[in-house]
Amino acid sequence: MFQTLPGRADWTTTATAALLHTMSGGAAADAALRGESAAYAWGLRATAPPIVHLVIPQRRTVTRQPGLVVRRSMRWDDLIDDRAFPWRTTMRATVLDVASAGSALDALSIVAKAVQNELVTPSELLAEITARGGHKHSRILRPALSDVRDGGQSGSELLYIRDVERAHGLPLAVRQSPSHIGRHRLHDNEYVEQKLIVEVDGRLGHERWSDRVNDGRRDRQLLTSARLTTRVFFADVNIQPCVTASEIAAILATRGWRGRPRRCRRAGCPC
Repeated sequence: MFQTLPGRADWTTTATAALLHTMSGGAAADAALRGESAAYAWGLRATAPPIVHLVIPQRRTVTRQPGLVVRRSMRWDDLIDDRAFPWRTTMRATVLDVASAGSALDALSIVAKAVQNELVTPSELLAEITARGGHKHSRILRPALSDVRDGGQSGSELLYIRDVERAHGLPLAVRQSPSHIGRHRLHDNEYVEQKLIVEVDGRLGHERWSDRVNDGRRDRQLLTSARLTTRVFFADVNIQPCVTASEIAAILATRGWRGRPRRCRRAGCPC
Protein backbone atom coordinates (compact mmCIF):
# COMPACT_ATOMS: atom_id res chain seq x y z
CA MET A 1 0.00 0.00 0.00
CA PHE A 2 1.19 3.51 -0.79
CA GLN A 3 -1.27 5.71 1.03
CA THR A 4 -0.56 7.33 4.37
CA LEU A 5 -3.06 6.89 7.20
CA PRO A 6 -5.03 8.43 8.80
CA GLY A 7 -6.85 10.06 5.92
CA ARG A 8 -8.88 9.07 2.87
CA ALA A 9 -8.67 5.43 1.89
CA ASP A 10 -10.25 5.45 -1.58
CA TRP A 11 -8.74 4.32 -4.87
CA THR A 12 -7.80 7.83 -5.99
CA THR A 13 -5.78 8.34 -2.80
CA THR A 14 -3.98 5.05 -3.32
CA ALA A 15 -3.28 5.84 -6.98
CA THR A 16 -2.00 9.32 -6.15
CA ALA A 17 0.25 7.92 -3.44
CA ALA A 18 1.60 5.41 -5.94
CA LEU A 19 2.35 8.22 -8.38
CA LEU A 20 4.16 10.28 -5.75
CA HIS A 21 6.08 7.23 -4.60
CA THR A 22 7.19 6.52 -8.18
CA MET A 23 8.13 10.06 -9.20
CA SER A 24 11.79 10.98 -9.22
CA GLY A 25 11.29 14.19 -7.27
CA GLY A 26 11.60 16.72 -10.09
CA ALA A 27 9.23 19.59 -10.74
CA ALA A 28 7.49 17.93 -13.70
CA ALA A 29 5.37 14.79 -13.66
CA ASP A 30 7.43 11.76 -14.70
CA ALA A 31 4.94 9.06 -13.80
CA ALA A 32 1.30 8.72 -14.86
CA LEU A 33 -1.64 6.35 -14.68
CA ARG A 34 -2.10 4.13 -17.72
CA GLY A 35 -4.34 1.32 -18.96
CA GLU A 36 -7.25 0.35 -16.72
CA SER A 37 -6.11 2.82 -14.05
CA ALA A 38 -6.20 5.74 -16.48
CA ALA A 39 -9.53 4.47 -17.85
CA TYR A 40 -11.03 4.55 -14.36
CA ALA A 41 -9.62 8.04 -13.72
CA TRP A 42 -11.14 9.24 -17.02
CA GLY A 43 -14.51 7.65 -16.24
CA LEU A 44 -14.27 5.04 -19.01
CA ARG A 45 -14.49 2.27 -16.44
CA ALA A 46 -17.03 2.15 -13.62
CA THR A 47 -15.00 -0.18 -11.40
CA ALA A 48 -11.60 0.65 -9.95
CA PRO A 49 -8.87 -1.84 -10.94
CA PRO A 50 -7.38 -3.98 -8.16
CA ILE A 51 -3.85 -2.79 -8.94
CA VAL A 52 -2.37 0.55 -10.05
CA HIS A 53 -0.99 0.71 -13.60
CA LEU A 54 1.64 3.38 -14.27
CA VAL A 55 3.85 4.47 -17.14
CA ILE A 56 7.21 6.25 -16.81
CA PRO A 57 9.74 7.59 -19.33
CA GLN A 58 12.04 5.00 -20.91
CA ARG A 59 15.09 6.56 -19.25
CA ARG A 60 13.76 5.85 -15.74
CA THR A 61 13.63 2.75 -13.57
CA VAL A 62 11.66 2.13 -10.39
CA THR A 63 11.72 -0.47 -7.66
CA ARG A 64 8.95 -3.05 -7.85
CA GLN A 65 6.17 -2.71 -5.31
CA PRO A 66 3.17 -4.95 -4.49
CA GLY A 67 -0.03 -3.77 -6.17
CA LEU A 68 1.85 -1.69 -8.74
CA VAL A 69 2.57 -2.45 -12.41
CA VAL A 70 4.93 -0.04 -14.18
CA ARG A 71 5.77 0.20 -17.88
CA ARG A 72 8.34 2.40 -19.57
CA SER A 73 7.69 4.30 -22.79
CA MET A 74 9.84 6.05 -25.37
CA ARG A 75 6.81 8.18 -26.34
CA TRP A 76 6.37 9.74 -22.92
CA ASP A 77 5.87 13.33 -24.12
CA ASP A 78 3.13 12.26 -26.55
CA LEU A 79 1.33 9.92 -24.16
CA ILE A 80 0.80 12.04 -21.07
CA ASP A 81 -1.98 14.50 -20.27
CA ASP A 82 -0.35 16.32 -17.37
CA ARG A 83 -3.24 18.80 -17.08
CA ALA A 84 -5.46 16.13 -15.55
CA PHE A 85 -4.84 14.95 -11.99
CA PRO A 86 -3.97 12.33 -11.01
CA TRP A 87 -1.63 12.47 -14.01
CA ARG A 88 -2.60 9.96 -16.66
CA THR A 89 -2.21 9.04 -20.29
CA THR A 90 -4.22 11.01 -22.84
CA MET A 91 -7.72 9.87 -23.62
CA ARG A 92 -6.69 8.50 -27.03
CA ALA A 93 -3.77 6.57 -25.55
CA THR A 94 -5.91 5.25 -22.72
CA VAL A 95 -8.65 4.03 -25.06
CA LEU A 96 -6.16 2.16 -27.25
CA ASP A 97 -4.31 0.70 -24.25
CA VAL A 98 -7.55 -0.71 -22.88
CA ALA A 99 -8.57 -1.87 -26.37
CA SER A 100 -5.37 -3.91 -26.67
CA ALA A 101 -6.04 -5.85 -23.48
CA GLY A 102 -9.14 -7.72 -24.61
CA SER A 103 -10.85 -9.28 -27.60
CA ALA A 104 -11.65 -7.56 -30.88
CA LEU A 105 -15.24 -7.05 -29.71
CA ASP A 106 -13.99 -5.50 -26.45
CA ALA A 107 -11.81 -3.15 -28.51
CA LEU A 108 -14.71 -2.13 -30.72
CA SER A 109 -16.92 -1.50 -27.70
CA ILE A 110 -14.49 0.75 -25.81
CA VAL A 111 -13.70 2.73 -28.98
CA ALA A 112 -17.39 3.19 -29.80
CA LYS A 113 -18.18 4.29 -26.25
CA ALA A 114 -15.37 6.86 -26.14
CA VAL A 115 -16.20 8.39 -29.52
CA GLN A 116 -19.97 8.47 -29.04
CA ASN A 117 -19.48 10.17 -25.66
CA GLU A 118 -17.30 12.76 -27.46
CA LEU A 119 -14.28 11.95 -25.33
CA VAL A 120 -12.07 11.42 -28.36
CA THR A 121 -12.44 11.60 -32.15
CA PRO A 122 -11.87 8.85 -34.72
CA SER A 123 -9.12 11.01 -36.26
CA GLU A 124 -7.28 11.22 -32.93
CA LEU A 125 -7.46 7.46 -32.48
CA LEU A 126 -6.24 6.82 -36.02
CA ALA A 127 -3.34 9.21 -35.45
CA GLU A 128 -2.43 7.39 -32.23
CA ILE A 129 -2.54 4.00 -33.97
CA THR A 130 -0.19 5.37 -36.64
CA ALA A 131 2.17 6.86 -34.04
CA ARG A 132 2.36 3.46 -32.33
CA GLY A 133 3.19 1.75 -35.58
CA GLY A 134 -0.02 -0.28 -35.36
CA HIS A 135 -2.24 -1.94 -32.79
CA LYS A 136 -3.17 -5.47 -31.79
CA HIS A 137 -6.58 -4.94 -33.42
CA SER A 138 -5.54 -2.56 -36.23
CA ARG A 139 -7.21 -4.65 -38.93
CA ILE A 140 -10.56 -4.22 -37.23
CA LEU A 141 -10.17 -0.79 -35.65
CA ARG A 142 -9.04 1.20 -38.68
CA PRO A 143 -12.16 0.56 -40.83
CA ALA A 144 -14.43 0.52 -37.77
CA LEU A 145 -13.44 4.04 -36.74
CA SER A 146 -15.22 5.48 -39.77
CA ASP A 147 -18.31 3.45 -38.84
CA VAL A 148 -18.18 4.77 -35.28
CA ARG A 149 -18.05 8.29 -36.68
CA ASP A 150 -21.20 7.53 -38.68
CA GLY A 151 -23.18 6.24 -35.71
CA GLY A 152 -22.13 2.74 -34.65
CA GLN A 153 -22.40 2.65 -30.85
CA SER A 154 -21.30 -0.79 -29.68
CA GLY A 155 -19.06 -3.67 -30.63
CA SER A 156 -22.04 -5.72 -31.80
CA GLU A 157 -23.37 -2.84 -33.90
CA LEU A 158 -20.00 -2.42 -35.58
CA LEU A 159 -19.85 -6.15 -36.32
CA TYR A 160 -23.30 -5.88 -37.92
CA ILE A 161 -22.14 -3.03 -40.15
CA ARG A 162 -18.91 -4.76 -41.16
CA ASP A 163 -19.69 -8.49 -41.28
CA VAL A 164 -23.41 -8.51 -42.08
CA GLU A 165 -24.27 -5.42 -44.08
CA ARG A 166 -21.09 -4.37 -45.86
CA ALA A 167 -19.52 -7.79 -46.37
CA HIS A 168 -22.66 -9.04 -48.13
CA GLY A 169 -23.54 -5.96 -50.18
CA LEU A 170 -26.76 -5.09 -48.38
CA PRO A 171 -28.08 -1.55 -48.83
CA LEU A 172 -26.67 1.12 -46.56
CA ALA A 173 -28.81 1.73 -43.49
CA VAL A 174 -29.21 5.03 -41.65
CA ARG A 175 -27.49 4.73 -38.27
CA GLN A 176 -29.13 6.01 -35.10
CA SER A 177 -32.22 7.35 -36.85
CA PRO A 178 -34.86 8.99 -34.63
CA SER A 179 -37.82 6.81 -33.75
CA HIS A 180 -40.53 9.36 -32.89
CA ILE A 181 -41.93 6.53 -30.78
CA GLY A 182 -41.21 6.70 -27.06
CA ARG A 183 -38.62 8.86 -25.34
CA HIS A 184 -35.17 9.61 -26.72
CA ARG A 185 -35.08 6.45 -28.82
CA LEU A 186 -32.77 5.97 -31.78
CA HIS A 187 -32.82 3.02 -34.15
CA ASP A 188 -29.54 1.18 -34.67
CA ASN A 189 -30.10 0.62 -38.41
CA GLU A 190 -33.01 1.87 -40.51
CA TYR A 191 -33.46 0.90 -44.17
CA VAL A 192 -35.65 3.87 -45.02
CA GLU A 193 -36.89 2.84 -48.48
CA GLN A 194 -37.84 -0.62 -47.26
CA LYS A 195 -39.22 0.67 -43.94
CA LEU A 196 -37.18 -1.96 -42.12
CA ILE A 197 -35.46 -1.38 -38.79
CA VAL A 198 -32.74 -3.73 -37.60
CA GLU A 199 -31.92 -3.40 -33.92
CA VAL A 200 -28.70 -4.97 -32.66
CA ASP A 201 -29.42 -5.99 -29.10
CA GLY A 202 -26.52 -6.52 -26.80
CA ARG A 203 -26.76 -6.62 -23.02
CA LEU A 204 -26.65 -2.85 -22.48
CA GLY A 205 -30.18 -1.51 -22.17
CA HIS A 206 -31.82 -4.93 -22.52
CA GLU A 207 -30.92 -6.66 -19.26
CA ARG A 208 -34.25 -6.36 -17.47
CA TRP A 209 -37.60 -7.85 -18.34
CA SER A 210 -39.10 -4.33 -18.40
CA ASP A 211 -36.55 -3.37 -21.10
CA ARG A 212 -37.69 -6.22 -23.33
CA VAL A 213 -41.35 -5.39 -22.70
CA ASN A 214 -40.72 -1.76 -23.72
CA ASP A 215 -38.86 -2.91 -26.84
CA GLY A 216 -41.79 -5.11 -27.83
CA ARG A 217 -44.30 -2.32 -27.30
CA ARG A 218 -42.21 0.05 -29.40
CA ASP A 219 -41.95 -2.52 -32.19
CA ARG A 220 -45.74 -2.87 -32.29
CA GLN A 221 -46.25 0.89 -32.32
CA LEU A 222 -43.86 1.22 -35.26
CA LEU A 223 -45.99 -1.20 -37.25
CA THR A 224 -48.74 1.43 -37.28
CA SER A 225 -46.47 3.46 -39.57
CA ALA A 226 -45.68 0.34 -41.67
CA ARG A 227 -42.16 0.16 -40.28
CA LEU A 228 -41.12 -3.39 -39.42
CA THR A 229 -38.57 -4.05 -36.69
CA THR A 230 -36.37 -7.15 -36.51
CA ARG A 231 -33.75 -7.83 -33.86
CA VAL A 232 -30.38 -9.52 -34.08
CA PHE A 233 -28.14 -10.52 -31.21
CA PHE A 234 -24.46 -11.01 -30.46
CA ALA A 235 -24.37 -14.58 -31.77
CA ASP A 236 -26.06 -13.47 -35.00
CA VAL A 237 -23.36 -10.92 -35.85
CA ASN A 238 -20.34 -12.63 -34.30
CA ILE A 239 -20.87 -16.36 -34.92
CA GLN A 240 -23.11 -16.58 -37.98
CA PRO A 241 -23.06 -13.22 -39.80
CA CYS A 242 -23.56 -14.86 -43.21
CA VAL A 243 -26.80 -16.54 -42.15
CA THR A 244 -27.95 -13.27 -40.61
CA ALA A 245 -27.14 -11.39 -43.83
CA SER A 246 -29.12 -13.92 -45.87
CA GLU A 247 -32.11 -13.51 -43.57
CA ILE A 248 -31.97 -9.70 -43.59
CA ALA A 249 -31.64 -9.72 -47.38
CA ALA A 250 -34.75 -11.92 -47.65
CA ILE A 251 -36.72 -9.51 -45.46
CA LEU A 252 -35.52 -6.54 -47.50
CA ALA A 253 -36.60 -8.32 -50.68
CA THR A 254 -40.15 -8.73 -49.38
CA ARG A 255 -40.21 -4.98 -48.78
CA GLY A 256 -39.07 -3.86 -52.22
CA TRP A 257 -35.28 -4.28 -52.35
CA ARG A 258 -34.29 -5.52 -55.80
CA GLY A 259 -30.68 -6.27 -55.03
CA ARG A 260 -29.11 -9.57 -54.10
CA PRO A 261 -26.69 -10.31 -51.26
CA ARG A 262 -23.18 -11.24 -52.34
CA ARG A 263 -21.07 -14.05 -50.99
CA CYS A 264 -18.39 -12.89 -48.58
CA ARG A 265 -14.94 -14.38 -48.03
CA ARG A 266 -16.02 -16.72 -45.25
CA ALA A 267 -16.00 -20.39 -46.14
CA GLY A 268 -19.47 -21.76 -46.70
CA CYS A 269 -21.19 -18.38 -46.98
CA PRO A 270 -24.76 -19.18 -48.13
CA CYS A 271 -25.37 -15.85 -49.88
